[in-house]
Amino acid sequence: MSPEERAGHGRAARKRLSRSAHGRWIPGADRPDPLAVLAEQARTRVPELVPIRYGRMAESPFRFLRGSPAVMAADLAAQDNTGLTVQLCGDAHLLNFGVFASPERALLFDVNDFDETCPGPFEWDVKRLAASAAVAARENGHPDADVRVSALAAAEAYRRGIRRLAVRGELDVWYEHIDTRDIVRLVRRTGGHKAVEAGLAKARGRTSLRALAKLTEIRDGRRRIIEDPPLLDPVAVPDLVALRKIFSDYRSSLAEERRILLDRYRFVDAARKVVGVGSVGTRCYVVLLEGRDAADPLFLQIKEAERSVLEPHLPGAAHAHHGHRVVAGQRLMQAAGDIFLGWMTGPQGRHFYWRQLRDMKGSVDLDGMPAHLLGAYAGLCGTALARAHARSGDRIAIAAYLGGSDAFERAVATFAVRYAEQNAADHAALVAAVADGTIEAVTGI
Repeated sequence: MSPEERAGHGRAARKRLSRSAHGRWIPGADRPDPLAVLAEQARTRVPELVPIRYGRMAESPFRFLRGSPAVMAADLAAQDNTGLTVQLCGDAHLLNFGVFASPERALLFDVNDFDETCPGPFEWDVKRLAASAAVAARENGHPDADVRVSALAAAEAYRRGIRRLAVRGELDVWYEHIDTRDIVRLVRRTGGHKAVEAGLAKARGRTSLRALAKLTEIRDGRRRIIEDPPLLDPVAVPDLVALRKIFSDYRSSLAEERRILLDRYRFVDAARKVVGVGSVGTRCYVVLLEGRDAADPLFLQIKEAERSVLEPHLPGAAHAHHGHRVVAGQRLMQAAGDIFLGWMTGPQGRHFYWRQLRDMKGSVDLDGMPAHLLGAYAGLCGTALARAHARSGDRIAIAAYLGGSDAFERAVATFAVRYAEQNAADHAALVAAVADGTIEAVTGI
Protein backbone atom coordinates (compact mmCIF):
# COMPACT_ATOMS: atom_id res chain seq x y z
CA MET A 1 0.00 0.00 0.00
CA SER A 2 1.02 3.60 -0.50
CA PRO A 3 1.65 5.81 2.54
CA GLU A 4 -1.78 7.41 1.95
CA GLU A 5 -3.47 4.01 1.91
CA ARG A 6 -1.62 2.93 5.05
CA ALA A 7 -2.71 6.12 6.81
CA GLY A 8 -6.27 5.45 5.71
CA HIS A 9 -6.04 1.98 7.22
CA GLY A 10 -5.01 3.54 10.53
CA ARG A 11 -7.82 6.09 10.53
CA ALA A 12 -10.31 3.32 9.69
CA ALA A 13 -9.23 1.50 12.87
CA ARG A 14 -10.88 4.30 14.88
CA LYS A 15 -14.20 2.84 13.78
CA ARG A 16 -13.30 -0.44 15.49
CA LEU A 17 -12.00 1.29 18.59
CA SER A 18 -12.15 5.02 19.16
CA ARG A 19 -9.20 6.69 20.85
CA SER A 20 -11.31 7.77 23.81
CA ALA A 21 -12.38 4.14 24.36
CA HIS A 22 -8.87 3.31 25.63
CA GLY A 23 -9.79 4.94 28.93
CA ARG A 24 -12.19 2.18 29.90
CA TRP A 25 -11.41 -0.16 32.73
CA ILE A 26 -14.23 -1.99 34.46
CA PRO A 27 -13.33 -5.56 35.47
CA GLY A 28 -15.94 -8.01 34.25
CA ALA A 29 -17.74 -10.49 36.43
CA ASP A 30 -15.88 -13.26 34.60
CA ARG A 31 -12.44 -11.72 35.22
CA PRO A 32 -10.01 -14.55 36.07
CA ASP A 33 -8.86 -14.66 39.69
CA PRO A 34 -5.34 -13.10 39.59
CA LEU A 35 -4.05 -15.55 42.19
CA ALA A 36 -5.35 -18.47 40.13
CA VAL A 37 -3.52 -17.09 37.08
CA LEU A 38 -0.28 -16.95 39.08
CA ALA A 39 -0.84 -20.45 40.45
CA GLU A 40 -1.29 -21.80 36.93
CA GLN A 41 2.05 -20.27 35.93
CA ALA A 42 3.71 -21.81 39.00
CA ARG A 43 2.84 -25.34 37.83
CA THR A 44 5.78 -25.36 35.42
CA ARG A 45 8.26 -23.57 37.71
CA VAL A 46 10.92 -25.03 40.00
CA PRO A 47 8.77 -25.81 43.10
CA GLU A 48 11.26 -24.69 45.75
CA LEU A 49 11.66 -21.29 44.07
CA VAL A 50 7.96 -20.43 43.73
CA PRO A 51 7.67 -19.12 47.33
CA ILE A 52 10.50 -16.68 46.56
CA ARG A 53 8.50 -15.38 43.62
CA TYR A 54 5.43 -14.83 45.79
CA GLY A 55 7.56 -13.21 48.48
CA ARG A 56 9.02 -10.71 46.02
CA MET A 57 5.62 -9.92 44.52
CA ALA A 58 4.11 -9.34 47.95
CA GLU A 59 6.67 -6.64 48.80
CA SER A 60 4.88 -3.83 46.95
CA PRO A 61 2.22 -3.08 44.31
CA PHE A 62 4.93 -2.30 41.75
CA ARG A 63 6.63 -5.62 42.37
CA PHE A 64 3.25 -7.32 42.03
CA LEU A 65 2.80 -5.61 38.66
CA ARG A 66 6.26 -6.77 37.58
CA GLY A 67 5.44 -10.36 38.47
CA SER A 68 1.97 -10.50 36.95
CA PRO A 69 2.12 -9.75 33.20
CA ALA A 70 -0.14 -12.78 32.73
CA VAL A 71 -2.84 -11.10 34.82
CA MET A 72 -2.70 -7.89 32.81
CA ALA A 73 -2.55 -9.78 29.52
CA ALA A 74 -5.88 -11.41 30.35
CA ASP A 75 -7.33 -8.02 31.32
CA LEU A 76 -6.19 -6.36 28.08
CA ALA A 77 -7.46 -9.26 26.01
CA ALA A 78 -10.92 -8.80 27.51
CA GLN A 79 -11.10 -5.35 25.86
CA ASP A 80 -11.51 -4.44 22.21
CA ASN A 81 -8.29 -3.70 20.33
CA THR A 82 -7.22 -1.67 17.33
CA GLY A 83 -6.02 -4.58 15.23
CA LEU A 84 -2.85 -2.61 14.44
CA THR A 85 -0.16 -5.21 15.08
CA VAL A 86 3.46 -4.76 16.12
CA GLN A 87 6.06 -6.94 17.79
CA LEU A 88 5.10 -6.41 21.42
CA CYS A 89 7.54 -6.43 24.30
CA GLY A 90 4.66 -8.03 26.21
CA ASP A 91 5.89 -6.73 29.56
CA ALA A 92 6.68 -3.07 28.92
CA HIS A 93 6.87 -1.73 32.47
CA LEU A 94 9.31 1.00 33.50
CA LEU A 95 12.02 -1.34 34.79
CA ASN A 96 12.10 -3.36 31.57
CA PHE A 97 13.88 -0.43 29.92
CA GLY A 98 17.49 0.44 30.56
CA VAL A 99 20.97 0.99 29.20
CA PHE A 100 23.27 -1.60 27.70
CA ALA A 101 26.30 -1.69 25.40
CA SER A 102 25.94 -1.90 21.67
CA PRO A 103 28.42 -4.09 19.74
CA GLU A 104 30.34 -0.86 19.13
CA ARG A 105 30.53 -0.38 22.93
CA ALA A 106 28.28 2.69 22.98
CA LEU A 107 25.69 2.88 25.76
CA LEU A 108 22.14 2.79 24.39
CA PHE A 109 18.75 3.12 26.10
CA ASP A 110 16.07 0.70 24.96
CA VAL A 111 13.60 -2.03 25.86
CA ASN A 112 15.64 -4.77 27.55
CA ASP A 113 13.28 -7.64 28.42
CA PHE A 114 11.63 -9.88 25.86
CA ASP A 115 10.47 -12.97 27.72
CA GLU A 116 6.85 -12.25 26.72
CA THR A 117 7.48 -10.80 23.26
CA CYS A 118 4.82 -11.65 20.70
CA PRO A 119 2.99 -9.94 17.80
CA GLY A 120 -0.12 -8.13 19.01
CA PRO A 121 -2.03 -4.81 19.13
CA PHE A 122 0.35 -1.91 19.77
CA GLU A 123 -1.73 -0.36 22.54
CA TRP A 124 -1.20 -3.31 24.90
CA ASP A 125 2.44 -2.31 25.42
CA VAL A 126 1.53 1.37 25.76
CA LYS A 127 -1.13 0.63 28.38
CA ARG A 128 1.19 -1.56 30.43
CA LEU A 129 3.90 1.10 30.32
CA ALA A 130 1.49 3.86 31.36
CA ALA A 131 0.00 1.68 34.11
CA SER A 132 3.47 0.96 35.49
CA ALA A 133 4.16 4.71 35.62
CA ALA A 134 0.94 5.24 37.56
CA VAL A 135 1.74 2.38 39.96
CA ALA A 136 5.26 3.72 40.56
CA ALA A 137 3.96 7.25 41.17
CA ARG A 138 1.37 5.99 43.67
CA GLU A 139 3.99 3.94 45.44
CA ASN A 140 6.22 7.01 45.77
CA GLY A 141 3.37 8.91 47.43
CA HIS A 142 2.81 11.36 44.58
CA PRO A 143 -0.54 13.23 44.56
CA ASP A 144 -3.27 12.00 42.22
CA ALA A 145 -2.58 14.74 39.68
CA ASP A 146 1.07 13.72 39.40
CA VAL A 147 0.13 10.05 39.12
CA ARG A 148 -1.92 10.91 36.06
CA VAL A 149 0.82 13.15 34.64
CA SER A 150 3.38 10.33 34.81
CA ALA A 151 1.08 7.96 32.92
CA LEU A 152 0.22 10.70 30.44
CA ALA A 153 3.92 11.37 29.80
CA ALA A 154 4.52 7.78 28.70
CA ALA A 155 1.60 7.71 26.27
CA GLU A 156 2.23 11.21 24.91
CA ALA A 157 5.89 10.46 24.20
CA TYR A 158 4.84 7.26 22.44
CA ARG A 159 2.38 9.12 20.18
CA ARG A 160 4.89 11.84 19.35
CA GLY A 161 7.60 9.25 18.69
CA ILE A 162 5.46 7.23 16.29
CA ARG A 163 4.31 10.32 14.42
CA ARG A 164 7.90 11.56 14.08
CA LEU A 165 9.05 8.21 12.69
CA ALA A 166 6.05 7.84 10.37
CA VAL A 167 7.52 10.41 7.97
CA ARG A 168 11.03 8.95 8.04
CA GLY A 169 12.51 6.48 5.55
CA GLU A 170 12.90 2.79 6.27
CA LEU A 171 16.65 2.79 6.92
CA ASP A 172 16.38 5.93 9.05
CA VAL A 173 13.82 4.17 11.25
CA TRP A 174 15.89 0.99 11.41
CA TYR A 175 19.00 2.84 12.55
CA GLU A 176 17.15 5.08 15.02
CA HIS A 177 18.46 4.76 18.58
CA ILE A 178 18.63 6.56 21.92
CA ASP A 179 22.14 7.01 23.26
CA THR A 180 23.42 8.44 26.53
CA ARG A 181 23.75 11.94 25.09
CA ASP A 182 20.01 11.99 24.46
CA ILE A 183 19.36 10.87 28.05
CA VAL A 184 21.65 13.49 29.60
CA ARG A 185 20.11 16.24 27.48
CA LEU A 186 16.66 15.21 28.67
CA VAL A 187 17.46 15.13 32.37
CA ARG A 188 19.46 18.37 32.30
CA ARG A 189 16.15 20.10 31.77
CA THR A 190 14.71 18.37 34.86
CA GLY A 191 17.70 18.79 37.16
CA GLY A 192 18.50 15.10 37.56
CA HIS A 193 21.60 14.88 35.37
CA LYS A 194 24.07 14.21 38.19
CA ALA A 195 22.25 11.08 39.34
CA VAL A 196 21.87 9.90 35.75
CA GLU A 197 25.53 10.45 34.94
CA ALA A 198 26.49 8.48 38.06
CA GLY A 199 24.17 5.68 36.97
CA LEU A 200 25.67 5.61 33.48
CA ALA A 201 29.17 5.44 34.95
CA LYS A 202 28.07 2.51 37.09
CA ALA A 203 26.62 0.74 34.05
CA ARG A 204 29.90 1.13 32.16
CA GLY A 205 31.58 -0.75 34.99
CA ARG A 206 29.18 -3.69 34.86
CA THR A 207 31.38 -6.00 32.80
CA SER A 208 32.32 -9.67 32.94
CA LEU A 209 35.67 -8.72 34.43
CA ARG A 210 33.99 -6.91 37.32
CA ALA A 211 31.60 -9.84 37.75
CA LEU A 212 34.56 -12.22 38.01
CA ALA A 213 35.60 -10.73 41.36
CA LYS A 214 32.03 -10.58 42.66
CA LEU A 215 30.64 -13.91 41.52
CA THR A 216 33.63 -16.27 41.65
CA GLU A 217 36.33 -17.56 43.96
CA ILE A 218 39.29 -19.93 43.81
CA ARG A 219 38.17 -23.26 45.31
CA ASP A 220 40.39 -26.35 45.38
CA GLY A 221 42.79 -24.56 43.08
CA ARG A 222 40.16 -23.84 40.41
CA ARG A 223 37.99 -20.85 39.54
CA ARG A 224 34.41 -21.54 40.67
CA ILE A 225 31.17 -19.57 40.91
CA ILE A 226 30.45 -18.64 44.54
CA GLU A 227 27.61 -20.57 46.17
CA ASP A 228 24.83 -18.38 47.59
CA PRO A 229 21.75 -20.60 47.92
CA PRO A 230 18.97 -20.31 47.01
CA LEU A 231 19.92 -17.39 44.74
CA LEU A 232 23.05 -18.98 43.29
CA ASP A 233 23.26 -22.76 43.54
CA PRO A 234 25.94 -25.10 42.23
CA VAL A 235 24.89 -27.22 39.30
CA ALA A 236 24.81 -30.99 39.88
CA VAL A 237 27.22 -33.06 37.79
CA PRO A 238 24.51 -34.50 35.47
CA ASP A 239 23.18 -30.97 34.79
CA LEU A 240 26.72 -29.71 34.19
CA VAL A 241 27.24 -32.45 31.62
CA ALA A 242 23.95 -31.48 29.96
CA LEU A 243 24.91 -27.81 29.88
CA ARG A 244 28.18 -28.65 28.18
CA LYS A 245 26.32 -30.77 25.65
CA ILE A 246 23.74 -28.14 24.72
CA PHE A 247 26.43 -25.50 24.38
CA SER A 248 27.06 -26.68 20.80
CA ASP A 249 23.34 -26.38 19.98
CA TYR A 250 23.36 -22.79 21.22
CA ARG A 251 26.49 -22.12 19.17
CA SER A 252 24.70 -23.13 15.96
CA SER A 253 22.11 -20.34 16.46
CA LEU A 254 24.80 -17.64 16.23
CA ALA A 255 26.07 -15.97 13.07
CA GLU A 256 29.18 -17.64 11.67
CA GLU A 257 31.65 -14.95 12.75
CA ARG A 258 30.27 -15.04 16.31
CA ARG A 259 30.67 -18.81 16.45
CA ILE A 260 34.37 -18.28 15.77
CA LEU A 261 34.54 -15.75 18.60
CA LEU A 262 32.70 -18.10 20.97
CA ASP A 263 35.07 -20.93 20.06
CA ARG A 264 37.90 -18.94 21.59
CA TYR A 265 36.37 -19.38 25.04
CA ARG A 266 36.37 -22.53 27.14
CA PHE A 267 33.69 -23.71 29.57
CA VAL A 268 34.78 -23.25 33.23
CA ASP A 269 31.76 -23.49 35.56
CA ALA A 270 27.99 -23.01 35.83
CA ALA A 271 25.41 -22.33 38.54
CA ARG A 272 21.64 -22.02 38.82
CA LYS A 273 20.59 -18.39 39.34
CA VAL A 274 17.38 -16.77 40.60
CA VAL A 275 16.55 -13.64 38.59
CA GLY A 276 13.94 -10.88 38.60
CA VAL A 277 10.42 -11.11 39.99
CA GLY A 278 8.09 -12.62 37.41
CA SER A 279 10.82 -14.94 36.13
CA VAL A 280 11.56 -16.50 39.52
CA GLY A 281 11.05 -20.24 39.29
CA THR A 282 11.94 -20.56 35.63
CA ARG A 283 15.16 -22.45 35.04
CA CYS A 284 18.04 -20.04 34.75
CA TYR A 285 21.78 -20.64 34.79
CA VAL A 286 24.90 -18.54 34.64
CA VAL A 287 27.92 -19.92 32.80
CA LEU A 288 31.52 -18.79 33.26
CA LEU A 289 33.74 -19.00 30.18
CA GLU A 290 37.41 -18.11 29.92
CA GLY A 291 39.07 -16.61 26.87
CA ARG A 292 42.74 -15.77 26.42
CA ASP A 293 43.48 -16.39 30.10
CA ALA A 294 41.88 -16.19 33.56
CA ALA A 295 41.70 -12.39 33.29
CA ASP A 296 39.53 -12.65 30.16
CA PRO A 297 36.17 -13.96 31.42
CA LEU A 298 32.76 -14.06 29.76
CA PHE A 299 29.56 -14.66 31.73
CA LEU A 300 26.57 -15.96 29.79
CA GLN A 301 23.07 -16.41 31.15
CA ILE A 302 20.90 -19.32 30.04
CA LYS A 303 17.23 -18.60 30.70
CA GLU A 304 14.22 -20.81 30.18
CA ALA A 305 11.67 -19.44 27.72
CA GLU A 306 8.09 -20.51 28.35
CA ARG A 307 5.03 -19.66 26.29
CA SER A 308 4.39 -15.91 26.19
CA VAL A 309 1.58 -14.79 28.50
CA LEU A 310 0.06 -13.11 25.43
CA GLU A 311 -0.23 -16.24 23.29
CA PRO A 312 -3.44 -17.63 24.80
CA HIS A 313 -5.17 -14.37 23.89
CA LEU A 314 -3.88 -13.93 20.33
CA PRO A 315 -5.16 -16.39 17.70
CA GLY A 316 -2.38 -17.71 15.51
CA ALA A 317 0.38 -16.47 17.84
CA ALA A 318 1.72 -19.90 18.80
CA HIS A 319 5.46 -20.39 18.33
CA ALA A 320 7.29 -23.67 17.74
CA HIS A 321 10.26 -22.65 19.90
CA HIS A 322 10.03 -20.03 22.64
CA GLY A 323 13.76 -19.47 22.88
CA HIS A 324 13.71 -18.58 19.20
CA ARG A 325 10.64 -16.38 19.82
CA VAL A 326 12.51 -14.36 22.46
CA VAL A 327 15.66 -14.01 20.38
CA ALA A 328 13.82 -13.07 17.18
CA GLY A 329 11.66 -10.56 19.05
CA GLN A 330 14.66 -8.94 20.70
CA ARG A 331 16.58 -8.69 17.44
CA LEU A 332 13.57 -7.07 15.80
CA MET A 333 12.79 -4.57 18.54
CA GLN A 334 16.19 -3.48 19.86
CA ALA A 335 18.28 -0.87 18.08
CA ALA A 336 21.39 -3.01 18.70
CA GLY A 337 21.55 -6.54 20.03
CA ASP A 338 23.75 -8.67 22.23
CA ILE A 339 26.30 -10.41 20.00
CA PHE A 340 25.97 -13.62 22.05
CA LEU A 341 22.16 -13.78 21.86
CA GLY A 342 21.11 -17.29 20.84
CA TRP A 343 18.72 -20.13 21.57
CA MET A 344 18.46 -23.90 21.86
CA THR A 345 16.48 -26.81 23.28
CA GLY A 346 17.57 -28.26 26.62
CA PRO A 347 16.82 -31.41 28.59
CA GLN A 348 13.20 -32.62 28.64
CA GLY A 349 12.50 -30.51 25.57
CA ARG A 350 12.61 -27.23 27.49
CA HIS A 351 13.31 -24.09 25.50
CA PHE A 352 16.15 -21.72 26.45
CA TYR A 353 17.88 -18.62 25.21
CA TRP A 354 21.40 -17.37 25.93
CA ARG A 355 22.72 -13.84 26.39
CA GLN A 356 25.49 -12.01 28.19
CA LEU A 357 24.93 -11.72 31.93
CA ARG A 358 26.61 -8.34 32.21
CA ASP A 359 27.38 -6.06 29.32
CA MET A 360 27.31 -2.55 30.77
CA LYS A 361 23.67 -3.07 31.70
CA GLY A 362 21.91 -0.66 34.03
CA SER A 363 18.44 0.44 35.10
CA VAL A 364 16.97 3.24 37.17
CA ASP A 365 15.95 3.18 40.82
CA LEU A 366 12.31 4.24 40.94
CA ASP A 367 12.03 4.28 44.74
CA GLY A 368 11.54 7.85 45.90
CA MET A 369 11.98 9.32 42.42
CA PRO A 370 10.47 12.85 42.36
CA ALA A 371 7.37 13.34 40.25
CA HIS A 372 9.05 15.50 37.59
CA LEU A 373 11.84 12.95 37.08
CA LEU A 374 9.44 10.02 37.01
CA GLY A 375 7.40 11.77 34.32
CA ALA A 376 10.55 12.48 32.30
CA TYR A 377 11.68 8.86 32.61
CA ALA A 378 8.24 7.55 31.63
CA GLY A 379 8.44 9.77 28.55
CA LEU A 380 11.86 8.40 27.68
CA CYS A 381 10.47 4.87 27.89
CA GLY A 382 7.52 5.87 25.71
CA THR A 383 9.91 7.22 23.08
CA ALA A 384 11.97 4.01 23.14
CA LEU A 385 8.83 1.90 22.83
CA ALA A 386 7.66 3.91 19.82
CA ARG A 387 11.02 3.31 18.12
CA ALA A 388 10.76 -0.45 18.78
CA HIS A 389 7.21 -0.64 17.46
CA ALA A 390 8.09 1.43 14.37
CA ARG A 391 10.60 -1.23 13.31
CA SER A 392 8.09 -4.07 13.38
CA GLY A 393 4.64 -2.60 12.71
CA ASP A 394 2.98 -0.19 10.30
CA ARG A 395 4.12 3.08 11.87
CA ILE A 396 2.21 5.12 9.28
CA ALA A 397 -1.10 3.43 10.11
CA ILE A 398 -0.47 3.71 13.87
CA ALA A 399 0.46 7.39 13.54
CA ALA A 400 -2.72 8.07 11.59
CA TYR A 401 -4.78 6.25 14.21
CA LEU A 402 -3.19 8.25 17.03
CA GLY A 403 -3.60 11.57 15.20
CA GLY A 404 -2.35 15.01 16.13
CA SER A 405 -4.54 15.57 19.17
CA ASP A 406 -4.00 14.35 22.73
CA ALA A 407 -7.13 12.15 22.72
CA PHE A 408 -5.20 8.87 22.84
CA GLU A 409 -2.83 9.73 25.68
CA ARG A 410 -5.58 11.27 27.80
CA ALA A 411 -7.58 8.06 27.49
CA VAL A 412 -4.58 5.84 28.22
CA ALA A 413 -3.74 7.95 31.29
CA THR A 414 -7.29 7.44 32.56
CA PHE A 415 -6.96 3.70 32.03
CA ALA A 416 -3.58 3.67 33.76
CA VAL A 417 -4.86 5.40 36.88
CA ARG A 418 -7.81 3.03 37.08
CA TYR A 419 -5.64 0.00 36.47
CA ALA A 420 -3.19 1.11 39.17
CA GLU A 421 -6.09 0.89 41.60
CA GLN A 422 -6.93 -2.60 40.31
CA ASN A 423 -3.30 -3.64 40.69
CA ALA A 424 -3.28 -2.38 44.28
CA ALA A 425 -6.37 -4.49 45.03
CA ASP A 426 -4.77 -7.56 43.42
CA HIS A 427 -1.60 -7.01 45.43
CA ALA A 428 -3.65 -6.73 48.62
CA ALA A 429 -5.31 -10.07 47.80
CA LEU A 430 -1.88 -11.70 47.49
CA VAL A 431 -0.70 -10.18 50.78
CA ALA A 432 -3.86 -11.48 52.49
CA ALA A 433 -3.37 -14.97 51.02
CA VAL A 434 0.22 -15.03 52.28
CA ALA A 435 -0.89 -13.83 55.71
CA ASP A 436 -3.55 -16.53 56.14
CA GLY A 437 -1.28 -19.28 54.86
CA THR A 438 -3.15 -19.93 51.62
CA ILE A 439 0.01 -19.07 49.67
CA GLU A 440 3.49 -19.89 50.86
CA ALA A 441 5.92 -17.01 50.45
CA VAL A 442 9.54 -16.45 51.39
CA THR A 443 10.40 -12.80 51.97
CA GLY A 444 13.65 -10.90 52.20
CA ILE A 445 15.42 -12.86 49.43
